[in-house]
Amino acid sequence: MLTSWGIEMEILILGWYILTETGSVLMLTVYSSLQYSGTIIAPMFGMAGDRFGHRTVLCGMRLCYTVLAASLMVLAFTGTMRPLWVMLIAGVNGFVRPADLAMRQALVADIMPNEQLMAAMGVARTTADSARIFGSLAGASLVAFLGIGPAYVAVTAFYASGLTLTGMISRGNPGAPASTRGGLAFLKEVWEGVSYVRHRPLEMAGIWVAFLVNLLAFPMTSGLMPYVAKEIYHMDQAGLGTLIASFAAGGFMGSLTIGTIGRSLMPARMMLIFAVLWFTLLLIFVQVPYPAAGRVTLFLAGFTQSLSMVPLATILLKSAGPRFRGRVMGVRMLAIYGLPIGLLIAGMLIPWIGFRATASLYCLVGLLFMAIIGLRWRESIWPLDALGNQR
Repeated sequence: MLTSWGIEMEILILGWYILTETGSVLMLTVYSSLQYSGTIIAPMFGMAGDRFGHRTVLCGMRLCYTVLAASLMVLAFTGTMRPLWVMLIAGVNGFVRPADLAMRQALVADIMPNEQLMAAMGVARTTADSARIFGSLAGASLVAFLGIGPAYVAVTAFYASGLTLTGMISRGNPGAPASTRGGLAFLKEVWEGVSYVRHRPLEMAGIWVAFLVNLLAFPMTSGLMPYVAKEIYHMDQAGLGTLIASFAAGGFMGSLTIGTIGRSLMPARMMLIFAVLWFTLLLIFVQVPYPAAGRVTLFLAGFTQSLSMVPLATILLKSAGPRFRGRVMGVRMLAIYGLPIGLLIAGMLIPWIGFRATASLYCLVGLLFMAIIGLRWRESIWPLDALGNQR
């Protein structure tokens, strides 16, 4: 939770900084895209987790976050922070951060039995959702009242505390003992994870859903949110924090719902149905001219997002088993590459056709492809007795 707080605060602080310093939505989308620059090597992190333990890999990643945040803190206090330095550090961070979610989920799956995994994933997801609520509000408030330097003291402290607590997790990885094979075997094992997913219909459907929501849905509620707050609703940093917190609060409620009744739900059906509802609510959101109505719509969109993404992760973790868990989740993280692509395309389209037209196009294309996925892999997703709907 502490690490997630730091991440959410940092994303808000630096996104607002880039937008106000450069005045360019394209530069904002470039900054947001750089945070996912390492997505293509996410399967390598997954394989490292399978071989050396997910706890060990998480500790190394969170040490990196702490060092980079401390560097930005020094730049802020010395008055030498510039958009170029922020972009460079975001690029370095982007090589590591995309795999964080996969490692956390794999660690939960190592600990929890399969019959409790859906509910456990919902409970675990609440830490990230709560961080988006309180982290975004805290980040906006600290910058507004104290400035970017003191705000980064808090970010660095959260990362350092998260690293310390991650180090206290048991060293054991009951799902997959560490391998000692060499470098070429390491790459071969990564490819085994890719091949495993390619030949399983349910997993392929899940990966495509993940890719499309990252390409077409998440850009509107992540990298483009500072633009929505500043240019559409004419808000300051505090207003931006409330928009992000509204979406996160919906996600938090969705995660609590799954944590409470997760053992009685049908994951495959939920994944698709709530992805459709998510796109529908985002389509409504981009037409809403008033901030209050926008917050309500974002809350509902966050709720449906959680009810789609948590079942998706559960499907992949259950099917992979201990041997392939890290590798399959690493492949799932490749789907995040849709997010920087979607952000960059939006950054080019918005100055040309406007935000509402761009966002509406994204939602309509997303709904079309959800229908295609539902038809293409219907036998794996829809029947009550399908493998993906086992409770």
